[in-house]
Amino acid sequence: MKLSNGILNVKIAEHGAELRSVIKNDTEYMWQADPKYWGKTSPILFPFVGASLNDEYSLNGKTYKMQQHGFAREYDFELIEHSDTNAVFRLTSTAETRVKYPYEFKLLIGYKLSENTITVSWSVVNESNSDMPFSIGAHPAFNLRPGTSFKFNTDKDIKYFSIQDDGSCDIANEKTLKNDGYVPIYNGMFDTGAYVIEDNQASVVSLCDSDKKEYVSVRFTAPLFGLWHPKGNNIPFVCIEPWYGRAYKPGFDGDLFDRDYIQKLAPHDTFNAEYTIEYI
Repeated sequence: MKLSNGILNVKIAEHGAELRSVIKNDTEYMWQADPKYWGKTSPILFPFVGASLNDEYSLNGKTYKMQQHGFAREYDFELIEHSDTNAVFRLTSTAETRVKYPYEFKLLIGYKLSENTITVSWSVVNESNSDMPFSIGAHPAFNLRPGTSFKFNTDKDIKYFSIQDDGSCDIANEKTLKNDGYVPIYNGMFDTGAYVIEDNQASVVSLCDSDKKEYVSVRFTAPLFGLWHPKGNNIPFVCIEPWYGRAYKPGFDGDLFDRDYIQKLAPHDTFNAEYTIEYI
């Protein structure tokens, strides 16, 4: 499915409602899912962000299987609205999803173009008769340019935790990302795992080229976000990920309602959030 406003030319896949391509001035900004490095471009993380201990979680005395980042990215969404500059996709719970996650829900993902910006909106509808715990997050991957740096809308150093090899968030070992206005992306930067940045430390994360000019800016109100690319050298992309939720803390096997940053949605209520990506 395609959107265009004369500035941005956008492709979105119905599988996972995944943003797959954004071209401006004949330049592709999004990672193109080469499986040599990572076979995704911008998956939706729902109803979990991050991993659970042994890929299992407990809920009301029962144990369920759940893969890292949930299952929304693995399903085809229904396109329910479409214009030249706007699209809305819907995923509805099924007997198959209820085996993994015992709730009736609807998940709506919206994309809206305005000049050089895409607004990505999320609506989670609890159609069950009990409170529904969930997490939701974004995972967009952007092509790197020579000498790319991060830029944050803060002049403070960034405190972060790493995601360990077992998928847990290493909250016992806070680390510091020295912020001198620009933070260079270097080989091996994420070899110890994704960076988890909590406590609303920043609400805008930009990528800047070797001349310190911004070429992508992600704006969000989420309480935490992740930065990541795979281990190794000369990785050609990086992810900037607004999150409402995160991976489990080491050893946590308690009830899902007690998981850090879990969202709790009342029966027949709706959670709404959005973030924007500006292509400069």
